[in-house]
Amino acid sequence: MLVLDRHGTPVRVNEAARRLLPETARDGRPPHAVPSWLSDAHRRIADGPHTPAAGPLTGAIDDRVFAAHPTRAADGDVVWWLVEETDRRLAEAALRSARLRSEILSEVSSTLLSTLNVSRCAEVTASLAAEHLAEAAVLITPPQGRCHRLTYACQGGPVTQVTRQADVSSVPGLAEALQGFPPVPARWLNPDDLPAWVVPDEFTGPVGSVLVTPLPGHGVPAGALILLRAGTERVFTEGEEVFARLFAARAGAALSAARLYTEQSSITATLLRELLPPALGSVHGVEYAGGYRAAADHERVGGDFYDVHPGSDPTQETLVVLGDVAGKGLDAAVLTGKIRNTLHALLPLAEDHQRVVSLLNGTLLSSRHTRFATLVLASVRRRGGRAHLRLTSAGHLPPLILRADSTVEEVATHGTLVGAVPEVRVRTVETVLAPGEICLLYTDGITEARGGPLGDEMFGEARLRRALGECAGMPVEAVVERVRMLAAQWLGSGGHDDMAVVAIGAARTGPLSVVDGGNGGRST
Repeated sequence: MLVLDRHGTPVRVNEAARRLLPETARDGRPPHAVPSWLSDAHRRIADGPHTPAAGPLTGAIDDRVFAAHPTRAADGDVVWWLVEETDRRLAEAALRSARLRSEILSEVSSTLLSTLNVSRCAEVTASLAAEHLAEAAVLITPPQGRCHRLTYACQGGPVTQVTRQADVSSVPGLAEALQGFPPVPARWLNPDDLPAWVVPDEFTGPVGSVLVTPLPGHGVPAGALILLRAGTERVFTEGEEVFARLFAARAGAALSAARLYTEQSSITATLLRELLPPALGSVHGVEYAGGYRAAADHERVGGDFYDVHPGSDPTQETLVVLGDVAGKGLDAAVLTGKIRNTLHALLPLAEDHQRVVSLLNGTLLSSRHTRFATLVLASVRRRGGRAHLRLTSAGHLPPLILRADSTVEEVATHGTLVGAVPEVRVRTVETVLAPGEICLLYTDGITEARGGPLGDEMFGEARLRRALGECAGMPVEAVVERVRMLAAQWLGSGGHDDMAVVAIGAARTGPLSVVDGGNGGRST
């Protein structure tokens, strides 16, 4: 507490004020005995109306902050009560800084986790680091071969990415950071030791301070972050280094997740390419077309499948397989892949459908899968202008034949499904397609498609036959598309099972494959 007269001269001070302002205790009390901010405030109050100030005044004395509360005395003197607020101000500043950093980290997390693209995630990381942590940032990822992916960013500037060979050992602490070791304190790093490739082209001025911190990932480091500041007056404080590590932890987790997603997507795409039905066309003068629709719109594979295995030349039969595994989704797709691979291995035995089905049945019974499957085999060879077919059903729906006069016939083949009982029996039926005639193979996803006006009626075999009869004269691609479209319209927006359709047609025109009728084929 100190009392100032109307001229601002101290007339009384207590012991605490005397220790704080020792000049007030000297004889003569020099003009600088009272801080200037307090003298100015006193002058305004002493010369102004006799009303208290609107609120406390604040100012610094040495390196401490005080709030001054005036009380006017009757004789014109003003009693000033000085209350130190240094610790409170520091606490408030620390709280504001913590809130700001928390907001920044929240922004970093939400922004980075909004993308699972590795390149985009690296760009965002470098840009946010340059905006909130330093004047420039360089993100370096683990090497791919001999090269590193470098992402450069400066405050307010564009983000650039390059792939180049970089000697990470030339940057103190970088090689260790890429291996996941703790960062080296910034005060230990000499900016003059930085190689030229570390500094972005847009960075102006010499580097005054540098910080290298690892980007921790999921089990392995996701990379490292180099932060650059110009000038020596803005060195990284201990608190800023801690904040940089928190930032790096969020960024590393996001980069690691993006990289894991990319790797899994690549693996999934590779596996899907093997599971997807093949594209069909003309083989040895016979036309083939196929269509597939998985049970779930977001899935590309399921439990239905088809394959066409061309003969080595026109004298050899082409084997067509269409099947349906019990269930749907990825689990069913895995078994379809196994069945397709097994049938491919059994191609040398394709002349004997009974043997092929029996061997496939034994393979499924000895596997860990508990699902069964139905399928139909078609061995096709062209003779003259006609397509000769041998058709065998193993628990599958019988094929349909569209004749040139629009009549539809059901092939009387039948047999035991595979993967359920130790012994299977099948019946093979032969038929011939004249030019323009078509054999249709399909799964029960077509006939059991439930929809219609009330949404609970199956499409059924009768409707399929009528629809097929209306396709006389159409190419095989159009027949497949017509069947798929009618089934989809019948379904509407309702759920459905996997659907697969294959059409085999004898070409109307084109060069014929002349084969020895006596020795070129097998008849039963």
